[in-house]
Amino acid sequence: MSTPARRPAPARRGGRGRSSRRPAPAGPDARGTELELEVGPIAHGGHCVARHEGRVVFVRHALPGERVLARVTEGAEGASFWRADAVRVLSADPDRVDPACPVAGPGLCGGCDFQHVAPARQRALKAAVVTEQFRRLAGLDVAVEVEEAPVADADGEGLRWRTRTQFAVDAEGRAGLRAHRSHQVVPLTDCPISTRAVTGSGVLGARFGNVATLEVAAGSDGAAPLVVVDPLPGTHAHVPKLSDASVAVRTPEGLHRVSGRTWVGERVTVRVGDTEREHAFRVGGAGFWQVHPAAPRLLGEAVLAALEPRAGEHALDLYSGVGLFTALLADAVGTEGTVLAVEGEERAVRDARRSLHEHPRVELWAGAVEEALGDDELTARRTDLVVLDPPRSGAGRVVVEAIAALAPRAVAYVACDPAALARDTASLAEHGYRLDGLRAFDLFPMTHHVECVARFVR
Repeated sequence: MSTPARRPAPARRGGRGRSSRRPAPAGPDARGTELELEVGPIAHGGHCVARHEGRVVFVRHALPGERVLARVTEGAEGASFWRADAVRVLSADPDRVDPACPVAGPGLCGGCDFQHVAPARQRALKAAVVTEQFRRLAGLDVAVEVEEAPVADADGEGLRWRTRTQFAVDAEGRAGLRAHRSHQVVPLTDCPISTRAVTGSGVLGARFGNVATLEVAAGSDGAAPLVVVDPLPGTHAHVPKLSDASVAVRTPEGLHRVSGRTWVGERVTVRVGDTEREHAFRVGGAGFWQVHPAAPRLLGEAVLAALEPRAGEHALDLYSGVGLFTALLADAVGTEGTVLAVEGEERAVRDARRSLHEHPRVELWAGAVEEALGDDELTARRTDLVVLDPPRSGAGRVVVEAIAALAPRAVAYVACDPAALARDTASLAEHGYRLDGLRAFDLFPMTHHVECVARFVR
């Protein structure tokens, strides 16, 4: 793990092409306006930053250093920033490639941000974003390389990795993905970043009735994928026969089984030292599980490396889901140690209970993390280690303060948003915990997302 150095907050600087002219008050809609732009640095969110007459323009489908013709997709005449798509490349970067997907372009599917970028360059761009977020939000200089996560049966690097895909359904009943920042559904016959099990489930090309969205989840146990259907409010969903998938419909009472099973099976093999151990998990419905097939192993091993758990220690797993990190920590602390797992979704806790029944020293709590951390029984316990895997918005100040009050010797923070992680890093520093290591993984190729595992110590 790399070790960051503390740095002062950066001074504001002007970018290339910046004008001193102050933008006018907001006026008429500027959508459709075409601009010739020199593209600046990558920014968090899958776009690059350019400037036009003093105004920031966030440009998608571009690369830093390119010169492009961009068409404005959002913005008023006097607004402080616009959004735009690069519709023609006037001067291309050497790392620009042809997208693998025919609908990965301006005005089309919004599922991918970087189909036009060579995979190695994608990782470099994501590393730059992580570095920038930590500098801006935590006042830290971090040196990080985004690690590749290969997929054995992919069509090419960065493809066929997504084991869970949520599709929207258009008015004609066709499954697809939405255009960027739009409710428009782009119907699909394939999704090159989704696994063959997902695309082979039969949902692409089928016709649904009264369906808003559907999610396909393909587990690693080799069973047929599960399709979870969300009906339009107040309607009864019409689901065509899908011979290669289990099907369930989400209702106010829970999941209604149409065919097959209502859960997905996952198997994870994690290496610790010279030994390997396989764990099996049950994930109900379209419950949370990492979408990249290599993610559970990579993140599990990274968390163990960060915490270095010892026999007899007491660990706390927050936002524990179905218990991936819980199981790994239980193995590590042994029969003399304990693991307390806290998860807000009751179905996930029930699934964890089924998967972890062989670990008598594991305790599972169902409830909000914020409330659990304020419980007198928890605060009175000895806590040596904490792992947390919060939602994209991060843990937040209340959770961070409560973790610090427990005084664990090490904290492992798994984050899918570098900005949220950087903000929580700053909060942890205020409460006596410094960032002692940071790793980043490319678990979402072709998109701007990046997964990080950070280690904090007192």
